[in-house]
Amino acid sequence: MRFPGAMLATALVAAPLAATAQPIQGLYVGAGVGIHIPQDPIITPLSPGFGSSTVKLGEGYGFEALTSLGYGLGNGMRFEVEGDFNQTGIRHLRGTPFPSVTGGRVQTFGVMGNALFDMDVGMPWLYPYIGVGAGYQWTKLADMTVVQTAGGPLRFATDDRSGAFAGQAIVGASLPIPNLPGLSATVDYRFMDILGGEKFDGAEVVTAGGPVVPGRLKLHNQFNHSVMFGVRYAFNTPAPMAPVAAPAPVAAPAPAPARSYLVFFDWDKATLTDRARSIIKEAADNSTRVQYTRIEVNGYTDTSGAPQYNQGLSVRRAKAVAGELVRDGVPQSAISVQGFGETNLLVATGPNVREPQNRRVEIIIR
Repeated sequence: MRFPGAMLATALVAAPLAATAQPIQGLYVGAGVGIHIPQDPIITPLSPGFGSSTVKLGEGYGFEALTSLGYGLGNGMRFEVEGDFNQTGIRHLRGTPFPSVTGGRVQTFGVMGNALFDMDVGMPWLYPYIGVGAGYQWTKLADMTVVQTAGGPLRFATDDRSGAFAGQAIVGASLPIPNLPGLSATVDYRFMDILGGEKFDGAEVVTAGGPVVPGRLKLHNQFNHSVMFGVRYAFNTPAPMAPVAAPAPVAAPAPAPARSYLVFFDWDKATLTDRARSIIKEAADNSTRVQYTRIEVNGYTDTSGAPQYNQGLSVRRAKAVAGELVRDGVPQSAISVQGFGETNLLVATGPNVREPQNRRVEIIIR
């Protein structure tokens, strides 16, 4: 099994073409804990005691913790620096020609640089993400002791540390926490490969009554799996804005019917709410009390999404309002329908911003 870096890098580049990015922009921090599941690494002896290159170090499940500091570009891409630590217990050697008793712990810690992409799949409570990372990991064989229990006196002990470059792949999802803008729960799976192998010095006894001599071994094929649960906080996340209803006409001694009405829509929707139908009904009723030459129905969107898609969405919104006007008694021949996409913003924003007041249709009685 090898680190699937090329495949995941390709997926990371292609992902923006398949989904709309979650607009995380600016600084964020994260932390997590989880279950560490190592694949038993191969031991290559560099001293005569083990005598076989097929020996594997049997580890149990352990725990892992990490923290991260990152920056989002606002288009779904984000980059972060991660510090991690994990620990497992040593249970036995696998593939030895003799029974053995082992003890100690495997501790790994290091720093990784990650590139990730968040995806908007149309569910405001779920944002999947994928990523790849590279960095450096140190492994410590803490209080490791191998004792041969039959066929000879072999004993090997070490408390050494070694390091190597590492790569990882990440697949996960964030779940925004309601009423706490910027705060999300996260869950992800991580696969890490510590590349090249790490060497550890120790002391061993090879023959009965023999001296304690320096010994050395090498760990390689260090594949690690982790399932992590955590939290992430993005500092620049704006609080959601409630939809704003069209202002009521100003009271006057002889009030004249309003000639302009605003109808608002949910994100990526062209369906009418009960409030929208009420406003359209008011516009239709008032059109019978004034003289007019035409009724303009103009549709708009916010800046999230592609401009071509937004143009079509603005037309669908305008047609939905025009259809409701006809149902309320306005002659279809008196209505003109236009869509303006993400132009003529009611509230000025940058690109890829979900602004409720910009998702609207304006009814103008001329």
